[in-house]
Amino acid sequence: MAKSGVATGPGSKKANVRAALVGLDESAAGILQDCFKQFGIHTVALEDDARQRLHKEKFDACVVKLGNGAEDILQAVRNSPSNSRIVIYGVGKLNQLVAVSKYGVSSVFTEPIGRSSALKIVRATHLLVVHEFRRYVRIPVAIDVRVEMQGRRFSCTSQEISAGGMSLKTTEKLPLGSNLEVAFDLPGMPQVRSRGSVCWLHPGDSLVGVRFDGQDARRVAVKQWIENFLEIS
Repeated sequence: MAKSGVATGPGSKKANVRAALVGLDESAAGILQDCFKQFGIHTVALEDDARQRLHKEKFDACVVKLGNGAEDILQAVRNSPSNSRIVIYGVGKLNQLVAVSKYGVSSVFTEPIGRSSALKIVRATHLLVVHEFRRYVRIPVAIDVRVEMQGRRFSCTSQEISAGGMSLKTTEKLPLGSNLEVAFDLPGMPQVRSRGSVCWLHPGDSLVGVRFDGQDARRVAVKQWIENFLEIS
């Protein structure tokens, strides 16, 4: 695996911000080290003692190879007195998220990891890692979302969520302005359902923006979850 590097990038607002890398090969670790470094985040490659170190040492983020053994690592992170609320990234395939969705994985670096796509994810999420919470009201979280629209039902993956809506990654055709209902499980909460509508499309990235219906009281649960997540309630 790649050795961890000291980072002093322009995005850092806090000294010694650290991201643990667990189960990555040398190539992936090297790419992610370079990406995190640009935002002042120091990477630490953990080996066989990963569970113990994640339980005892303080980190600000953790990148975990999804698959065999990943759940044990994620459980160790969330049960740690120091790391229970840190940002978690997965490395693997989006369909591997279902098994670990309860641990609150924020984003997934799909394999094989490309430098430009990895940098895009780090740029979009680094404010959470460096604890600029109040400037970042859209929370990156990759969870399974069930969609019902005009008699159709399908599943897709979220990319970000806010009190007002969420962005979804899907290959389904969703016309702008169409009404739908979404159902999803946020970490630590019962299932959330809300009516909504398609408010923007990014076809090139297979991204769709959904705005929650302001008259649907069920969406308040999302706001409560975000406030708890950011500890600003």
